[in-house]
Amino acid sequence: MTKTIFITGASRGFGRIWTEAFLQRGDNVVAAVRKPETLTELSEAFPSSLLVLKLDVTDKKATFEAVDAAKTHFGRIDVLINNAGFGHIGAVEELNEQDVRSQFETNVFGSIWTIQAVLPVMRKQNSGHIIQLSSALGLNTVSLMGLYSASKFAVEGLTETLAGEVSGFGIKVTILEPGGFSTDFFGTNSLALSESVPAYDGVRKAFYEHAEGQDSGDPAATAEAILSLVDSENPPLRLILGKTTYPWVKYTYEERLKTWETWLDVSVAAHG
Repeated sequence: MTKTIFITGASRGFGRIWTEAFLQRGDNVVAAVRKPETLTELSEAFPSSLLVLKLDVTDKKATFEAVDAAKTHFGRIDVLINNAGFGHIGAVEELNEQDVRSQFETNVFGSIWTIQAVLPVMRKQNSGHIIQLSSALGLNTVSLMGLYSASKFAVEGLTETLAGEVSGFGIKVTILEPGGFSTDFFGTNSLALSESVPAYDGVRKAFYEHAEGQDSGDPAATAEAILSLVDSENPPLRLILGKTTYPWVKYTYEERLKTWETWLDVSVAAHG
């Protein structure tokens, strides 16, 4: 059965790969992007099944208008994939106010606006699937990416809560948690940098050395996983993408449990 997919950040990276995968198998796609011209070739190849809309997800009014245009054009929206976002590198001390606001405006508020816009459509259909792009850094942290992690930890909490709120409307919710992939995440269009403080030069050097040594996954290989996810009658709340994230997350949570258990007597005593 043909599905209609509304996907943000569809011009490159995961968004572009998934958009092409949906179109090639016969689905309808609404690609919400800041630069529609980046999808000209794809529009010419799929003139009836691809609707390209110009959208900056930080603009709440424009987001609601885009969802309305998508609903008018295709008649329904079966899947929302909130993929738009960018990364930020900078120690906590290096962050300025604009750094913080820009990161949250896109990665968190942008997700909220698209969710709020699409929910009335999905509630009326009594069906739908909302997929939120989080990250391995929504479950773990690394030095210099605290702001990005903060935004993805926010996405995790927001989306898990959403899942409980909308389950009675026939709406499914999934959080995607990709690890390291060879996308343009570290490119100029997907990454912001704070003005550096020399005291953190050693931390910065270690960060980039570690990043260069990572076993990055092939982003094209995620397409089949996404198709399987949207076709599932019982999709998971969380889905890790890639082979490196699970062992990292497992270690992180085991260490947290050890700490909580070590301090359990103090915790219980604090109950009164």
